[in-house]
Amino acid sequence: MKKLIAEKIAQANEEAIKRILAAQPTLVGIGTAEEDIPGMAKKTILHAGPPVAWHDMTGPLRGAIIGGIIYEGLASNEDEAISLAKSGEIIFDACHHHHAVGPMAGVITASMPVWIIENKSLGNKAYCTLNEGLGKVLRYGAYGVDVIERLNWIEKTLAPLLKEAMALSGPIDLKTMIAQVVQMGDEGHNRNKAGTSLLIRELAPFIVQTEFSKEEQVDVLKFIHSNDHFFLNLTMPACKCTMDTIENIPYCTLVYTMARNGTEFGIRVAGLGRKWFSAPAEIVEGLYFPGFSKEDANPDIGDSVITETTGIGGFAMAAAIPIVQFVGGTPEDALNFTKSMYEITVAENNTYKIPVLNFRGTPTGIDIQKVIETSILPIINTGIAHKDPGVGQVGAGLVRPPMKCFEDALEAFVKMLEEVGELES
Repeated sequence: MKKLIAEKIAQANEEAIKRILAAQPTLVGIGTAEEDIPGMAKKTILHAGPPVAWHDMTGPLRGAIIGGIIYEGLASNEDEAISLAKSGEIIFDACHHHHAVGPMAGVITASMPVWIIENKSLGNKAYCTLNEGLGKVLRYGAYGVDVIERLNWIEKTLAPLLKEAMALSGPIDLKTMIAQVVQMGDEGHNRNKAGTSLLIRELAPFIVQTEFSKEEQVDVLKFIHSNDHFFLNLTMPACKCTMDTIENIPYCTLVYTMARNGTEFGIRVAGLGRKWFSAPAEIVEGLYFPGFSKEDANPDIGDSVITETTGIGGFAMAAAIPIVQFVGGTPEDALNFTKSMYEITVAENNTYKIPVLNFRGTPTGIDIQKVIETSILPIINTGIAHKDPGVGQVGAGLVRPPMKCFEDALEAFVKMLEEVGELES
């Protein structure tokens, strides 16, 4: 009986890896959350991580929701926004429940422009907002006048201009671009210098052909150029539409979602459908900006860990050795982190390859069985948000999911097998 189950699991995982490696995430356009994201409405607010209620949210997420409510015109000030958030009129839900992802707090509201990424292999789509840039930004819980003004500029100028440029350029193959950036020193999560540069190179000839004024074209190019993380909001949905393809594969033990809401870290496993397995989020260990310390840090937050779920990000740190100057550690650590991830994954990526490892494919396909067997948890590199809304990023570092997420998932998987008669209870 156990041998038969093992064969079914192996076949399911093989099918999952086949879908992951065959995915062709492609940037096809820019839309609007309410019009394009399934299930969105005027009073729906999506957020990063597993579902969480207002009273359980931490500072950055609460601040981002306050700002989102004001941006939508549903309230005119902080007090009104908080009152509305508490009233029950706002529907809070996880981005992941709507084929979307969001960095840090991950808040998406109805009027926000979103990138539209299509997996040309199976036709499924994923969505993400446009990156706001640096400084005081909504994703870190800021909601001052300058934050709302920038969101309005993104809605009224940046997104329409890029949408027009994309109508001229046509679809952009993100899989090939991500493969390039991994070989240029990015890892797709916290180092996006190459990715943002390649995106500018791809779009610039068409930006200058749009009907927008020369001043607006220059402003857009300067804005993208000033923010190395602009490309992150494309790698995330590229990874999302890749991993969504394995949801609900029976007997599959691969993780297809990892995400954090600032309170809890959650995972989802392909063979267990949409059920979340969550535990309290950890504090990130890393390097802090001058004037800040671990005491200022919010627990781990954001959907950007979808990159690690797909085999890049922390799993590809060996391709981005200089990142240790930002997140801590040594060049040897970067190499060892990547090498250790081969112990808990079932495949090597056939597209994302690491030059310093003799072009070995990145470790891909986290198996809950292997995590439990080896006691090795996925490695994640990430930004650190201040625990109070609006302060912003205070550092960057490394973190791992709570082991409890994987223990609970494996227990649920065994219970599922017992319920369908595959195992004796």
